[in-house]
Amino acid sequence: MESLPPTRRRFGLPVEIWIFLIAFVALQYWQGREMQAGTLPPIAGQLADGRQTGLDALLREAGDKPLLLYVWSSSCPICRAEEGTISALAEDWPVLTLAMQSGNAEAVAKFMQERGLAYPALVDARGEIAWSLGVRATPAWFVVDSRRAIRFSGIGYTTGWGLRARLWWVQAFA
Repeated sequence: MESLPPTRRRFGLPVEIWIFLIAFVALQYWQGREMQAGTLPPIAGQLADGRQTGLDALLREAGDKPLLLYVWSSSCPICRAEEGTISALAEDWPVLTLAMQSGNAEAVAKFMQERGLAYPALVDARGEIAWSLGVRATPAWFVVDSRRAIRFSGIGYTTGWGLRARLWWVQAFA
């Protein structure tokens, strides 16, 4: 059996981990390069349950708590993997989701009922709202403060702990 040279044994795995992490961060940055920065525009429309609402109304209800704007699609497998995370988060923090290109209000409501999802979902049947925010792929998310200032944003899978930490940070230090 051949053994690896001492330098490969000593440095191989840490170097590979760093290369992977750098590539992952670079990909995240590249995917989110067009996402809205600064302040979110006023977002309003119809929820899947038929009610009308907007970001400003939800921020007023939230008081001093930051809000998570989560953009998803019914055809997105990563979004499906995060459904439990977003549901749990919505129990503790203000959450508004944006159903991007997932059909009309009836279709989104049916999808959410079948999946047991109870968080508010703004219907963006043609993806126009998401597109105006620079979202080109799902899932995407924004953590915003009470003045609609974007404090954090990202695209792709993220953990519940990561989102909670960001929401807490904005509440504690904004």
